[in-house]
Amino acid sequence: MRLLKTLLLSLFCIALISFPSCKKEAGEGGQASVTGKVWIERFNTTGTSSVGEYAAAYEDVYIIYGDDATYGDRVETNPDGIFEFKYLRPGKCRIYAYSEGGSISTNRQAVIKDVEISSKKQSVDAGTIEIVK
Repeated sequence: MRLLKTLLLSLFCIALISFPSCKKEAGEGGQASVTGKVWIERFNTTGTSSVGEYAAAYEDVYIIYGDDATYGDRVETNPDGIFEFKYLRPGKCRIYAYSEGGSISTNRQAVIKDVEISSKKQSVDAGTIEIVK
């Protein structure tokens, strides 16, 4: 009986010590949000001169949580080029949209903004992501 009590007490102490070390990483499941805007600079067909700038309506925007290798979520901008990722937990994340490279390249390149959510209910403004089409 004494051995059982000692064993249970030991397991309880181990669980108590381990519990505070279980920290959630950045990602979905919280109350924070990240917002921003995507802006397009359009070039002519030869890619040599700009023909206009405007809000990027219905453009895909991606988020990578913490040190993840691939994106964790994708949203589409509204008609005004504004995006929002909701229900996030605190931590570091990367927000990006694809640019077509303009006059230098026709390859798509990610334009990245690094942001950090420091509190549970924080709303972070990622600013403007400027892409080329």
